[in-house]
Amino acid sequence: MTYPVTWTGSAVDGAARAGTLSTPRGTVETPVFMPVGTRANVKTVDSRDLLELDARIVLANTYHLMLRPGADIVEKLGGLHQLMSWDRTLLTDSGGFQVYSLEPDVTEDGVSFRSTFDGDLVHMSPEDSIRIQEQLGANIVMVLDVCVGLPAPESVVKSGMERSVRWAERCLVAHRRSDQALFGIVQGGVDPDLRVASATRTAELGFAGYGIGGLSVGETSTDRNTAIEAAVSVLPDDRPRYVMGLGDPEGLLDAIARGVDMFDCVMPTRHARHGKVHTGSGSFNIRSVDYELDEGPLDAACDCLTCSTYSRAYLRHLFRMKEISGLRLLSIHNLRFLISLMARARTAIEVGRFERFHEEFKIRHSQGSV
Repeated sequence: MTYPVTWTGSAVDGAARAGTLSTPRGTVETPVFMPVGTRANVKTVDSRDLLELDARIVLANTYHLMLRPGADIVEKLGGLHQLMSWDRTLLTDSGGFQVYSLEPDVTEDGVSFRSTFDGDLVHMSPEDSIRIQEQLGANIVMVLDVCVGLPAPESVVKSGMERSVRWAERCLVAHRRSDQALFGIVQGGVDPDLRVASATRTAELGFAGYGIGGLSVGETSTDRNTAIEAAVSVLPDDRPRYVMGLGDPEGLLDAIARGVDMFDCVMPTRHARHGKVHTGSGSFNIRSVDYELDEGPLDAACDCLTCSTYSRAYLRHLFRMKEISGLRLLSIHNLRFLISLMARARTAIEVGRFERFHEEFKIRHSQGSV
């Protein structure tokens, strides 16, 4: 089978791997972090900012966009690329994770939930999710899955996993656009056996790539890593692997060490809106009085607009005055930090020193975080 999005490996170091994702909108070097444009925008930044940050792929959310402005409207406006003025690669998630947070009624037919906008009852089947994503027009689209909060009884996790596999089959049948790549999603909680079973059955369906979902929902980092290892152990080597919703720096490197290629999370922009700054030496909050007279950059090792132009003292001032520009400037830095971290991880894999890079980063990052 020929897929419109393909992944080609270029280097391996242990289980960690570097490669290139080829899409109709250009190439994406992996490992890669995808900024999250939930409602067709990455909060507080614009498309030009994302280009300057060297973001090659952005994620948008099916659940939110199906409600506002609506898939029909997005389609009439030329699709998400046109609407967002974004000519690089786009991925849309299926909405399963967002629906999970609304405590939906889940049946074999699909999910029913109340709109967060007006309280209306909304129903979405696997086929609906695919139809909506085809209207939105992203390059990579995801199957609808059942996300289970953890901890949860094994019977609940197993039932959700098995339903996710059945829904994946239905999504595959419903998918029509040959210019879009459809990714399956592996579920199974933190049970290695359920993860292996889900990954095996989902891989047998022959998707262009594979998401590893149902994580970052209450499990420990140890359990998360165990679940990732189990899933990756049976996923195809020639397809991209994507841990959904993971964004903490140490967690990203842990997953890369286990053979994962793609990530997304709202964390860098959400943290920025609360004044939290991420650096290679740990994290800190710019609102602290410690930075009142600090003329240095957020991170001397960072090449972003914020770090090359503004001082910690000035950024603290912006936050104290509740200036919107402060949110944008911290978001730019946090996004650039993760995008750059992925680039440095790729280089470390290519030169065969990823394990050392990983360990050194964990030591510096954990010691410096406050």
